[in-house]
Amino acid sequence: MVLIGKLYSTPALRQTMVIRATAAVAGVELEEPEYKHFEDNKKPEFLAKFPFGLVPALECTNGLKLSEGAAIARYIASLSPNSGLLGGTPEDAALVDQYVHFAETEIHSANELIYRMLNGFLPYNKTIHTAIAERQLRGLNSLEALLLTRTYLVGERLTLADITVASVIFRSVGLTVDAPLRAKLPNTLRYLDLIINQPKIKEVFGTPNFVEKAVQYTPPAKEKKEKEPKQPAPPAPKKEKPKKEDVDDEDDDQLVPEEPKAKNPLDLLPKSTFNLEDWKRAYSNKDTRGPNGSLEWFYANFDKEGFSVYRVDFKYNEELTLVFMSSNQIGGFFNRLEASRKYLFGSVGVLGEANNSIITGVLILRGQEVKAVVDCAPDYESYDYRKLDLENSEDKAFFEGALAWDLEVDGKKWQDGKNFK
Repeated sequence: MVLIGKLYSTPALRQTMVIRATAAVAGVELEEPEYKHFEDNKKPEFLAKFPFGLVPALECTNGLKLSEGAAIARYIASLSPNSGLLGGTPEDAALVDQYVHFAETEIHSANELIYRMLNGFLPYNKTIHTAIAERQLRGLNSLEALLLTRTYLVGERLTLADITVASVIFRSVGLTVDAPLRAKLPNTLRYLDLIINQPKIKEVFGTPNFVEKAVQYTPPAKEKKEKEPKQPAPPAPKKEKPKKEDVDDEDDDQLVPEEPKAKNPLDLLPKSTFNLEDWKRAYSNKDTRGPNGSLEWFYANFDKEGFSVYRVDFKYNEELTLVFMSSNQIGGFFNRLEASRKYLFGSVGVLGEANNSIITGVLILRGQEVKAVVDCAPDYESYDYRKLDLENSEDKAFFEGALAWDLEVDGKKWQDGKNFK
């Protein structure tokens, strides 16, 4: 076999399994030098080659340097067109990519998050755990229905799609897909057995570890504190009658006035004709659009001298993953704005889809400066703010779309949102 480069990784990674299996089917060889995670990937010489500091990482003999397991596996598959790993046509290759993406986002991402929560890498949240498990189940049921009439996912022979999907199921049966659930997925289990027992990759996969019951959260045990024996209370000293001078001193202390609480500068602004609480009630009780809707109420009552409207955008959209998690992030941001509730209204949402989404929306706030209202939230600098001119047609359309929850930005449609009222 032809040596194509060095693979830096750890055996425990699912992506390592996919890369090794792909290389075996493609008929190429990978050198795997000794690698210590959290040590070697922080060294300057490693970061010079792979700036992200992530593994798996492939250093090819032709000079190419790649990280991200799916990209590495696809590149290796492309080196052997006769292997059929990417199908036989551009359409086949697109279907292969589709199933790889489906497996990683709809099934494997659930495994990752659940594993991290149950092992202390993330705070445990039962609601999130349940929602993730339900999402994964929908993906598994879709796959089960698909495999009723198929041996392989694309065409009639093994492809990278099969290797990737099998690796995800291989991990799932040892974590979330327990015995009762496996009984409902006969096609998926048949498919797993077929793929992992292919002669060229059987050794790479090994034998699955089937759990009888899906892993569950176990709260840490509370340490029991031994009660110290009570010591007899010392006799109370006799109180001497205070001298008159002492009494006078105490009285003088009590006469010192408490320092008055500083007023919020927003309370010192000139009185406005726009009542934010009335607006919040109108928004809650009326349809947003249409005659006598909340937008009509807003335009009839808004005071642009006393209040302003801002667009808000999350700065780090590339870090967003699942839609419901991004929506929870908005909720957390709103919770941290609690101190400004009487000065602020917000409508912010998640637009797009899992792993390709943005957080954006609008704020209606007291005064003209956004910082005075939002800097009570420690993470306010994670967002960009731009004042909207409601006489500008584009700004007005954005404002109305965010309030009506039908906003669309660059082809990304509103999926979920939250209001700050």
